[in-house]
Amino acid sequence: MRVLKFTLLICAFAGCWQPLSWTSLFKHIIYKTYAMFLVSALYIFSISQFMNIVLNVENSDEFTDSLYMMLTVFVAGYKQVYMWIDRKNVMVKINILMEKPFAACETREIMIQQKFEKMVQNNTLRYLILVLMTITSIVLTSVCTELKNRNLTYKAWVPFNYSYPAVYLFVYIHQLIGMAISGIVNVACESVICGLLLHICCQIEILEYRLTKITHDESILHDCIYHHNRIFKYAYTVNNMFAKIIALQFAVSMLVVCSNLYRIAMAKDYAIIVSLMLYTGAILAQIFIYCWFGNEVKIKSLHLANSIYNNVEWSTLSNRSKKDLLIIMKRAMAPIEFSSMYILTMNLDSFVALLKMSYSAFNLLHQTQE
Repeated sequence: MRVLKFTLLICAFAGCWQPLSWTSLFKHIIYKTYAMFLVSALYIFSISQFMNIVLNVENSDEFTDSLYMMLTVFVAGYKQVYMWIDRKNVMVKINILMEKPFAACETREIMIQQKFEKMVQNNTLRYLILVLMTITSIVLTSVCTELKNRNLTYKAWVPFNYSYPAVYLFVYIHQLIGMAISGIVNVACESVICGLLLHICCQIEILEYRLTKITHDESILHDCIYHHNRIFKYAYTVNNMFAKIIALQFAVSMLVVCSNLYRIAMAKDYAIIVSLMLYTGAILAQIFIYCWFGNEVKIKSLHLANSIYNNVEWSTLSNRSKKDLLIIMKRAMAPIEFSSMYILTMNLDSFVALLKMSYSAFNLLHQTQE
């Protein structure tokens, strides 16, 4: 069974992942050109906003107006380039899930794998719909408020005169394209990471099922111990691979949420408030899914010990097998935890802490303005 099929389709659309079936030279050139267009659009947009902050920003209102989108676009550009550079390693991590001992061997295991793959697809689709709703609201708000006044959607430094209608329209559309690309890239990257987290949960559930069969065949216990060790190693390598992205996303999300709360408090136009609220919701969802699925992995890994205790018929096992099971249970008591650069653990407590820090920063900024 293909793993993360729908997620990789989103990655391909975002310019992060060339489809595996596109092996011909012509298709390779076409996709590379498409990806370079998306990357250049993101970075030009991000640089223009950064230069605007450096050269033109004079007060806190202008700073917050420029900061929130610049940070989002910058992180999206970083994720896109990172996925391209580390594409082979990501592919290796995905392919491992289809090899022994992770590969499903019988009908029950295939059903478990299909259940989790469906969860990955559904969560990716929900997140994608939320981001597309946010993009649509921003575009409609911009067309209704900025386009008719010949203003840009986002304040940016443009090194040429864009007062001519054709040039203005070009710059205006470029900003909307950059904004939309950043949203899709974020969906793609977050979906890959959270998809791998869910498949770690899937492997733990498959291991729980395999351990229930040792009553009839104690020889498979050795394979279960090996499988358990591989799950720990796999989780460790996945955490190391995406630790920088997760750490950067946590920091940026806190700043963006703080900036957006301030802009919502200052906004007077109802359409702008709705757009900002949707955007803030998308940013919170972005960091929430990291924390939620990181927490799910922790809970699932801790549950393994209880599952062994409750579902294994201990009385029929040999002393050697009982000792081996106790070792597995002892190790399972130390949960699998994902962290951002070993600073902040990905769980629901971290999400609450992020909200508190963002609100504290918002209060400080608001009091300074008053």
